[in-house]
Formats: sequence, structure tokens, C-alpha cells
Amino acid sequence: MTQPVLMTEVWRGDLLESQHLGHAVVCDDTGQVVRSWGDPEAVIYPRSSSKMIQALPLITSGAADKYGLTKEQLALACASHSGAAIHTDRVRKWLDLLGLDDDAFRCGPQDPKNREAHEGLIRSYESPCQYHNNCSGKHSGFLTLNQHMGGGPEYIDIAHPVQQACLNAFEETTDMVSAGFGIDGCSAPNFSTTVQALARAMAWFASAADRNDRASQAAVRLVDAMTLHPDLVAGEGRACTNLMRAMEGRVAIKTGAEAVFIAIIPEKRMGVAVKIADGTTRASECTIAAILVGLGVLDADHPATLKYMNAPILSRRNNPVGIIKPAKALR
Repeated sequence: MTQPVLMTEVWRGDLLESQHLGHAVVCDDTGQVVRSWGDPEAVIYPRSSSKMIQALPLITSGAADKYGLTKEQLALACASHSGAAIHTDRVRKWLDLLGLDDDAFRCGPQDPKNREAHEGLIRSYESPCQYHNNCSGKHSGFLTLNQHMGGGPEYIDIAHPVQQACLNAFEETTDMVSAGFGIDGCSAPNFSTTVQALARAMAWFASAADRNDRASQAAVRLVDAMTLHPDLVAGEGRACTNLMRAMEGRVAIKTGAEAVFIAIIPEKRMGVAVKIADGTTRASECTIAAILVGLGVLDADHPATLKYMNAPILSRRNNPVGIIKPAKALR
């Protein structure tokens, strides 16, 4: 088995202080590997980077159209949002559309990452609700699909029709039988696959406009929604939002916990998957930025890029003292 390779370096002064190793794959629309680093066959959990796959049955089942879901709602179905008002207000309206309330969720409460929302809860002596959970958009999609299917309330159970539909979509897009699943932070199953298979699935999304089948049409709608509403996919100050804005709707990207990152590049019919072995987000953000720059879809000198690739490390007095940069293999 090929070992993970150096992807990101952290320098402080003239000293290489930290190193982050990992795996990455770029696939084309035929599923073939265009470029790889480390072990393409490394088995991983994609975590939240696979939300657009989990959202496919929401559309292919007819549920999205039955309930008249908008592009904003489809973007939220793919989101790991910050819990800002622009996210939670829309999730609560989505629940209203379904005739449900916060108790219908099975994702659990989460303190919002958005500072204003976090401080607002403190000032009002309120606790976070489940709609604050970064996965509440995905779970709203699950609830919509569940109502359409007439399933029971425990839609996160692996044997539930909702999760079986997600598994089928996952195996079809990765073109690989999943070896198993773990439970994600939002309590839903997360199916394992290889880095190469995840990149292959993203290339399938990237080339979806070339096909006319129902699943491909759904994929086009989801990618469209993500690139049109990058603020809903993550939030202000977040890498997904900043980098998608920098690429002006040409590329959809999505992070996942434990340093997974994917990219969908329709103009090149390519998909990218990254996994940093030690689970460090700063490394996955630097690595995905470097790969996108190398593929010619992200400007290396764009201010958003420089937040993650060749990013300065600042002291408490705001003086530059180091840099986070891609390893030579990526440069």
C-alpha cells in the first residue's frame, strides 16, 4: 500500500515546524485517474464532503419538485452551514413547509459557528436547537424525502428507506460497493469508500450535464445550487464559500470533517478528492486550493486563495511570523 505523502508544510521563520501528509486524486469523466498523490485506494469516510450525493434521492424521488424546493433549499441540503440567520431562518421555513418542528430532526443541537448567532443565544439565555446544527439542511432534505416516501420518524437508521436510498446513490456515483459505514457527527450513516472512488463520484457530478438520465439531471441541479449560493453551503469567512466565490461559480467545492475536501469542475469534467491523514483542516484547505490552482480554475494570487494557500501565520500583534504552503509535490 502506498503511504500518504507530504501535502502541506507549516513554516515558522526558517524552520519547517509541521508537516501534513495525505492522499489526493483527480479523476476525469471516464473515471480514470488524471493525477494522484499518496494512495488512491486508501479507504476513508467522506464525511460531509458527500452531502451532494446524499441529496440526490431528494430530487430523483420527485420529493424536491413535489414540495417546490428552491435552489436555496437544494444548496442547504448540501451544506455544512455556520448557523447564521441566513441559514437557520431558511431551515425553519423549510420545516414549516413540511408541517414539522425542531423535534422532527435527528441531528442533535449544535452551538452555531457564526459568532453573531452564538452571542445572540448567550445574550438571550437560550440553548442551541437542532436547526442550528451545521447539517440541518441535509436533515431537512432527509425529512422531505421521508415525508414523500411515507417512512417512519427514525430516518437516520441504516435500514430506513431514506438511508437505503442514500446508500444506493453513493454506490452508483462512486461505482463501488461500500465496505461499511460509520455514524457521522449528525447521527446519520456515512459510507466508506476510497479516495479514488470519491473523486470518481465528483467527476460524475462534473460531467452530469453531458447525460440525460434522471440522476444526472439531479446532479446538475445540485451543483448549480451550490455554485449559485456559496454563502449557504458554508458561511462568511469559511473556505468553501470564499473559494467558490473566487472561482465565480465555475467550481463547486465541499469540505468534510477530519480533513476531507472535494471539488466538482464541470468545465474540465473533473472531480477531486483530498484526505489529510492527521485530520487537520488547515492542510485540507491548503491542499485543495493548490490542486485547484494547478488545474487552472483558481487564481493563485486571489485574496481568497491567499487565506489558505501560502497563507501567512500571524502573531498576536498581527505580524507575519510564518507561512502555510503546499508541499513541493503540489507546487
